[in-house]
Amino acid sequence: MFLPTNSADQTKKDAEEKLRREAFTRIEGWALNAIPSEIREGVEISAQEVQCGDPNCAPIDTAITILFPSGGRGMMGLPMEAKDVTEEELQHAFPTKKVLEAWHRGEEAEWPPEPDFSDPSVLPDLRFELGTRVKCRIGPDPVTGWAKGEVIQLWYREANWPPQAWAPYKIRLDDGRDIFAPGDMDQVIMKDEEA
Repeated sequence: MFLPTNSADQTKKDAEEKLRREAFTRIEGWALNAIPSEIREGVEISAQEVQCGDPNCAPIDTAITILFPSGGRGMMGLPMEAKDVTEEELQHAFPTKKVLEAWHRGEEAEWPPEPDFSDPSVLPDLRFELGTRVKCRIGPDPVTGWAKGEVIQLWYREANWPPQAWAPYKIRLDDGRDIFAPGDMDQVIMKDEEA
């Protein structure tokens, strides 16, 4: 049976899609500008959202693909919707010049790099310590999509993840579930100020 689309619903969907496309354009511009000028010519950038079906990860990630004229390419991701990506967060997660130059030459280069736990001085600083009370994004709704819990592990990974994949935090939610935060940013995990 065919049900006609409510014009108000369609207008809302159209507006959301327009905002998403504007966010993609903004992210692609930021990414292009972050590439060193000497290897920027002919580079193509594509941003898109990817929905994660795993209840332990961010509901929607923004994936950014970088294609060089040489055929070299790389990808990076941010654990948030495109509309929530800021230039600062993109810059923080962006590949290094060395990685970009390797991709420019058509070579493989690992990004993000696998943390070296044998040397704690090279690990990025995290905002929260073990035992910190936090709120974690567990769903798309900006009000009800959060759950409270406690950080129980730093630099978490699962055995079936690729070697370079790590999550900054493992959290035990107040309802008893264990989840991980795929990024160390307020759109994914924040301090529980009520604790």
